[in-house]
Amino acid sequence: MEPAQAVEVVDHAAHIAHQLTPIALVTMAALLCGLLLIRLRQPAVVGYIIAGIVLGPTGFKLVENTGTVQLLAELGVIMLLFIIGLELNIRSFKSVMRMALSTAILQIGFAFAVFWGVGQYFDWSMGEITVFAFATALSSTAVSIKILEETDDLRTPVGRTTISVLVAQDLAVIPMLLIIGAFGATQAASDGTWADVGIKLSISIGLLLIVCWALAKRERITLPGSSWILSRPEVLPLAAMAFCFGWATISGAMGLSTAYGAFLSGLIIGNSNLRAALHEAAEPIQAILLMVFFLSIGLLIDIDYIIGNWEQVMLVLAVVTILKTTVNVAILHWMKEPWQRSFHSGVVMSQMGEFSFIIVAAGVAAKAIGYDGYRLLMAVIALSLLISPMWLAIARRLHDVALNRLIGSAMPGNIPPTDEER
Repeated sequence: MEPAQAVEVVDHAAHIAHQLTPIALVTMAALLCGLLLIRLRQPAVVGYIIAGIVLGPTGFKLVENTGTVQLLAELGVIMLLFIIGLELNIRSFKSVMRMALSTAILQIGFAFAVFWGVGQYFDWSMGEITVFAFATALSSTAVSIKILEETDDLRTPVGRTTISVLVAQDLAVIPMLLIIGAFGATQAASDGTWADVGIKLSISIGLLLIVCWALAKRERITLPGSSWILSRPEVLPLAAMAFCFGWATISGAMGLSTAYGAFLSGLIIGNSNLRAALHEAAEPIQAILLMVFFLSIGLLIDIDYIIGNWEQVMLVLAVVTILKTTVNVAILHWMKEPWQRSFHSGVVMSQMGEFSFIIVAAGVAAKAIGYDGYRLLMAVIALSLLISPMWLAIARRLHDVALNRLIGSAMPGNIPPTDEER
């Protein structure tokens, strides 16, 4: 090898090492913070966000070039929707579909009504109102599931109610992204923008309904080539990624959403004979990519902004958390859910979600919100996820105290109330 070639090889190796350094740092930090938070009986995703904050530009500045991390984070979101589709059993979801979809629609509608009023007072644009409403209406599937696991409620009626509403919210992300993207196209003076969005929404919803109708008619479908794939366990992880990212690419090329294609792919496979094998193969991949997603959120958190505007951030956080909890409980109870189940599910879903970050990023890309609005929402969403387990404990304690006082004032002496009286 000639000296010039040797120098080129060394430079190339150094460049690769430079690119891999951020990934190595965030992986080690995520492992340590995740284990620490699990030890404290908190969701690991909270530890991932903390790791990102510590390593990020407003922390120790150990990771400043976040391009590679951001790419992996976007893949994590796509894989998350693939897993959600994979886990959704159409026949089981039919029994709670009306309640779940109605609850999600009411949550979004109430958030839009609140921010419409706020926007009129502060003279916000329709884009700002829409982004704030959509981001606030969504809850975190990852954090909620972890909380339900910690409280042993995942397989109970509370867990089924909560998960069904979260799935309905995840379904709403796709039209949300299309609507927010339309604001950017409108600013670019594209005629017929909203008509195009209407067409895309009709196509995506219509195709989803057709797929759900077809899947609901059969117990399990047999996909072509499935027997060959199942006979070769070594290709199962690759097959899961190919299905996920292949459908995502096709959906994006059609002008819809990569997330929509991934979800549709997961939905079909989740109701096929490949479900169990591909779900097991995809879970480790999804766990890693989702970890990178939450790490990337931590890297984007501006600590200096939070410190400099802590009163505004804490006020918005408190209002969103308390108001969202109250609305969730009221809607679920209005949908004929028992009080105890409505309260527990409502509090579990009180935080803002991982897809809220995606909504905010889409709002910035479409120039629907400014930089200050972006920083405020990013701070509130991250803090909302961080305090979610603590808020559940506080809310349940307040609920128990209020219930005991109500029972004590309503019953003479020290006779404990019966189950029927409770």
